[in-house]
Amino acid sequence: MSGLGITYRGVVQQWHCDFMGHMNVMWYVGKFDEATWNFAALSGLSGQYLKESGRGMAAVEQRISYRREALVGDVIVVKSAALEIKPKSIRFVHEMFRGDGGDHLATMMAIGVHIDTVARKSAEFEPHILAKSQALLDAEPARWDEWPPRKAFLA
Repeated sequence: MSGLGITYRGVVQQWHCDFMGHMNVMWYVGKFDEATWNFAALSGLSGQYLKESGRGMAAVEQRISYRREALVGDVIVVKSAALEIKPKSIRFVHEMFRGDGGDHLATMMAIGVHIDTVARKSAEFEPHILAKSQALLDAEPARWDEWPPRKAFLA
């Protein structure tokens, strides 16, 4: 498998579903957000680090491709990988699946910028964050250049 692996596991509850009977888009975004914070923590950007260092992350771009509907009772798994790491930003991808090895439900690609929360401007990642982030890089980031992706890559 390329990339990191599982960053979120949960279940679709009845209250996640809209009147059409499938998980509403706000819950896809919420589950991807939880995966993002797990992914960030693996690179050293834990809540504790952010608070103690006066740093934060700001989402500056986000794209989602919905492929299949998630239904009540579905176990949801999100797998993640970094695509590009720059001194002040990271581009990453999440893929959502129904259970382990099930249907590919959605893909989200995002760019986050590391910020100084006091100065309210971008700030370079510390060397240890950059080093940990390198281990999260997808082996073939160019395959994500086409949007929306035609198939799942982190399956």
